[in-house]
Amino acid sequence: MKISDTFSIVCPVRTVHAHQEEDKMILSRIRKWVVFFMIFLMLSGITAFPVQTELHFLMHHQNFIPDFMIPWLYKISSGIDVMAEQYPFLLYGYDWLAFSHLVIALFFIGVYRNPLQNAWVLRIGMIACFGVFILAGVCGQIRGIPFFWTLIDCSFGLFGIIPLLIVQRHINRLEEFHSDFKMI
Repeated sequence: MKISDTFSIVCPVRTVHAHQEEDKMILSRIRKWVVFFMIFLMLSGITAFPVQTELHFLMHHQNFIPDFMIPWLYKISSGIDVMAEQYPFLLYGYDWLAFSHLVIALFFIGVYRNPLQNAWVLRIGMIACFGVFILAGVCGQIRGIPFFWTLIDCSFGLFGIIPLLIVQRHINRLEEFHSDFKMI
């Protein structure tokens, strides 16, 4: 038995490149899911800019909408029209809503670049997804939002957390591979 073999039994040393291929594969998966999440977060935000146009489109294509939703969508569309005509400055809130989605998505660039170091962004994103349920449930009731619409709002939290949980699982795997490199 060689001295180096005896030493590796007493003090095992993993070479830096031992999991390099697996690291690349996991990192690639993380990045794909993060990009997917960022794109859909930005798209969901961007839809707030043309809210009035979107509602008019829906009202002209009611045949694609379930009957029980039509009265609510009509009420929303009428409210937005009155607001746009009499109080157009209130639509500025929708602009900020859209902008905030874009800004939040930018934070995930850190997760894309270095998922181990920026996993905190991912975890805050997951907390925010859980928060959607609380906000929709509480504020939806206070504001008189129909239950089916509350469920639609909650779907953003549900569909948002799925890719984030997948990314978290992959980050956990990377952390396992690199646990022996942590400082004592």
